[in-house]
Amino acid sequence: MTDIDNRLAAYDRQMRGAPPHLPKGVTCEQDGPLVRIVGQYRGFVSAPRDVGVRGTELDRLIARQRDRFAARGEAVEWKVHGHDRPGDLTERLRAAGFVPEEEETVLIGLAGDMTAAPAPPDGVTLRRVTADADMHRVAAMESTVWGQDWSRLGHDLIARVAAAPDQIVVMVAEAGGEVVCAAWLDFREGTEFAGLWGGSTLPAWRGRGIYRALVAARAELAVARGVTFLHVDASSDSAPILRRLGFHRATTTTPYVWSPARQG
Repeated sequence: MTDIDNRLAAYDRQMRGAPPHLPKGVTCEQDGPLVRIVGQYRGFVSAPRDVGVRGTELDRLIARQRDRFAARGEAVEWKVHGHDRPGDLTERLRAAGFVPEEEETVLIGLAGDMTAAPAPPDGVTLRRVTADADMHRVAAMESTVWGQDWSRLGHDLIARVAAAPDQIVVMVAEAGGEVVCAAWLDFREGTEFAGLWGGSTLPAWRGRGIYRALVAARAELAVARGVTFLHVDASSDSAPILRRLGFHRATTTTPYVWSPARQG
């Protein structure tokens, strides 16, 4: 096996399944090989690399997830990796009404290789935030970037910090009192991994090294906690930057989403 194969195998062993800390009101349900997370803005299904069932039995397993959330009137995401099995999993998800969203690339890198980066540009400061008001500022910035209402993100970050304040680090880059970029670091107890999430930057501030500086700042925190690997679900915009920093492609990930709104 190559080095990246070994990293992917470790990722599959350690990062699938239920997270160890859930926000208040969020619960996990086991359904055969699957872990179903209920109580978020939309449900989530986590599966092992191979679900272990085929044919009509797999169809029934998929239908149970859909029907569980249909009864709640909620959407649900089944996260599918490019190396998952069986090979017809995505075909069967589509047949059950799940629709693929944008594919991202799973990148894995050594945390210790990611700590070096130029300082952020003049006038930009990086800091860790924990206050509820700052989480809402992060959500407002994301809403501006994506042209959608991302207020739910603020509530989600607040709940996660409240549930396990030592397992998530939210950082912002600010200029003139404005949040211009935000990103967070998720630790996972009992594993060699931490996850990099977020990293959206206001258009006027892109291309100045802010995103890279936030990667390095979070990598330093990860190394200090004894983390070996960082993983990222990278968009087509961020993947080239991260690969230049030393991350390597491990697989892809695609959210397959069933939504009651699509059924009407």
